[in-house]
Amino acid sequence: MNEIPNDLRYTRSHEWARLEQDGSVTVGISDHAQELLGDLVFVELPEVNQEIDVEEQCAVVESVKAASDIYTPVAGKIVAVNTALNDEPELVNHSPYEDGWLFKIQPSDLKTDMGELLTAEEYAKIVEAEE
Repeated sequence: MNEIPNDLRYTRSHEWARLEQDGSVTVGISDHAQELLGDLVFVELPEVNQEIDVEEQCAVVESVKAASDIYTPVAGKIVAVNTALNDEPELVNHSPYEDGWLFKIQPSDLKTDMGELLTAEEYAKIVEAEE
């Protein structure tokens, strides 16, 4: 069974979003997504200060099986990237919701964008349908 934390929001393309206390949003891929991809061997992260629209492709994760585009769940400016993934892309496999986060974004329309994302319960139904 895949781990689907209740405190996160999700996209249909398997990204997760966590609202931080400073108003930024941390983004990564779900446990389900990393499981489907298999062992990650490379992560291409977005540029810090890059402005990005909601659902825009902004990163890539590559595994021994395939490469997959990552789409941002909220619009805004990239304020941080997880540089540890440059040397250890497998952090996404081992800890998709903690150490394996991909990037942080300062949202331009937080309320609207986060409101459009799936709850853990809604996302769990999508994952269940795919299994």
